[in-house]
Amino acid sequence: MLKVHFAYVGSCCEVKTEADSNDVAEHPHDDMPRPCLSTVSGKRFTQKGDLKTHSNIHSGEIVYPCTQCTKSFSSKTGLNGHMNVHNGKYKCTECGRCCGSSKDLAIHSRSHSGEKPFKCTVCDKRFTRKYCVELHGRVHTGEKLFPCTFCNKWFSSKHCLSAHSKRHTGDIQRYSCTQCEKCYSTPNNLRTHMNIHNCRHKCTECGKCCDSSTALAIHHRRNHSREKPFECTVCSKGFTTAYQLLLHSRIHSGEKPYECHMCKKLFNIASNLYAHMRVHTGDKPYKCSLCNKSFSQSNHLNRHKRHVHSNRRPCECPYCGKLFKANSELKPHVRIHTDAKPESCRHCSERFRRRSQLKRHLLKSHNEGTWLICNICQKKFSERGGLTQHLIRHYGVKPYVCSQCPMRFCFVPELNRHQLIHSDYKPFCCGLCGKDFIQKYYVRQHFKKCSQKLGYAVD
Repeated sequence: MLKVHFAYVGSCCEVKTEADSNDVAEHPHDDMPRPCLSTVSGKRFTQKGDLKTHSNIHSGEIVYPCTQCTKSFSSKTGLNGHMNVHNGKYKCTECGRCCGSSKDLAIHSRSHSGEKPFKCTVCDKRFTRKYCVELHGRVHTGEKLFPCTFCNKWFSSKHCLSAHSKRHTGDIQRYSCTQCEKCYSTPNNLRTHMNIHNCRHKCTECGKCCDSSTALAIHHRRNHSREKPFECTVCSKGFTTAYQLLLHSRIHSGEKPYECHMCKKLFNIASNLYAHMRVHTGDKPYKCSLCNKSFSQSNHLNRHKRHVHSNRRPCECPYCGKLFKANSELKPHVRIHTDAKPESCRHCSERFRRRSQLKRHLLKSHNEGTWLICNICQKKFSERGGLTQHLIRHYGVKPYVCSQCPMRFCFVPELNRHQLIHSDYKPFCCGLCGKDFIQKYYVRQHFKKCSQKLGYAVD
């Protein structure tokens, strides 16, 4: 058996062949002999022509450019298939999409008909492509054929490996949408996003535009039909998507398949691992356009804008009419009216409105958990947020300045309370004499004195 090598010297390509008896080991999924080996990527091919085409990827040599768009191809076959898209040779009669071949058109038509001819022999899940069944099969077997050259992590598909590699090289979010500010790491992801702007997949119920037929189906189940076809076999809870069921099942199994290679911390969702990695790298890619503060996660930026820069309070308490900036603030407030205490202690009969209250109770009464201790004054805290705020006071950091006077503050709520002094707004009123106050603390102190003068008993 001969092995064929392509070695590049300057702009010339030199072909080398040598004996090799291990030409099938790299492709355990078939018995096809692959004597042609790429010395750059280690990938094998059955013919010299396929190897040469592949080698153009590594050399950067692009031989066949499209005359109608900016795309280029390393083979004439690839260009011919692409040109079929421009000339509309294989056009879908349902949506007008043009495909590169009759095979691609047949596969695309299944997105309209719902046909899924390929079935997994393990779990009976069905797919539109044979290749998708092969990829899905690796979920059951755990087979991962594609290694990352940076961190030695293995992946079940080239696509997953390519997406992962871009996180090492920093080659991400290069393709920007011309109609909004979103960026994407691949042109395919950008094309999928553009379906939202051109309303290709539009909901007939509410008019919302989705990026794919799958996303539209999920939207309809989640918001209109309320159908939950995916049921947990352990607790019978229903879900709108198979992925939601998969994530939920990890609660029962305790599975956390994503590991940080720096601190070995485990995660049950890949996105949580990516967000965690920024703790080690210090990367904060999400920058506030109003105050230049940076954040490691997009939801942290959105929360910052909502709490610091926005005065909108869209969430209203149905009992007292009090307004809140987020539903997460409204929920614990409503429990004051309903006296609901959903958090229960496993050691005693105590119940609490908030999880933070339960955590503190477990630490104080049952010695369960770990106290967070200030390294300056040794004060104990049950939550990291409390310790962080406490340390800020030690360090004397006061980034929030009053616009009316030179006073500075550590936190936004302190600044907001102070600014009421400069305004005529007094939201707190004494129920006995009607006197208005700026802060709740002052009205409480006044109420005690006022009730004594008027002869009312106060607990």
